[in-house]
Amino acid sequence: MKINGHEMKAAIFDVDGTLLDTMGEWHDVGARYLMSLGIEPEPNLGDILFTMTSITSAEYMIENYGLDKSVEEIQRGINSIVENMYFNYADFRPGAREYLEKLRAEGIPMAITTSTDGYCVRAALERLGCLDYFQAVLSCADLKTSKKKPDIFFTALESLGAQPEDTWVFEDGLYAIETAKAAGFRILGIYDNQSEADQPAIKTNSDVYINEFTELL
Repeated sequence: MKINGHEMKAAIFDVDGTLLDTMGEWHDVGARYLMSLGIEPEPNLGDILFTMTSITSAEYMIENYGLDKSVEEIQRGINSIVENMYFNYADFRPGAREYLEKLRAEGIPMAITTSTDGYCVRAALERLGCLDYFQAVLSCADLKTSKKKPDIFFTALESLGAQPEDTWVFEDGLYAIETAKAAGFRILGIYDNQSEADQPAIKTNSDVYINEFTELL
């Protein structure tokens, strides 16, 4: 299968803001958690936590807000706010389900790399009926890494049996796109309004750029 003239033998998908329309709620979850504790968050907290895992987000809040809680307690508090979304109502972006079905029908192996806790992502994918589409569902939070390093992409690649230059990474986050591109992967960048300021750089770093998956069908 080819995209824009380039071969695709495998695909790695981000979840939030890429496959699922969840970034708006994730952007505000740290602020919502602090407000539940009676603490006023800084105005740009969502932007600060955007590139962090749940572990590093918790560490940031402990250090900057003096929370007398463990990382694990904060993770549980944050997850209690968002896990309802994954377990009950998070849905695909337009055309995403159909595109996954197309790749599956053509025998393209797929994997997930996400900054969200794996149990939440697996719950959403299972509820949506496509968990078994993926050879691996890998979480930065579970692996104690981030997409600022290429490790999670190479771990996903091991399950796909392909080379980086034949594997497309589908992403909406600039920092993850830059990491995967530097590691030799092909990049499909997708628009998400939570990353509005990054769109020029995302377009520059993408082999293909789309607003919605419907453009690929």
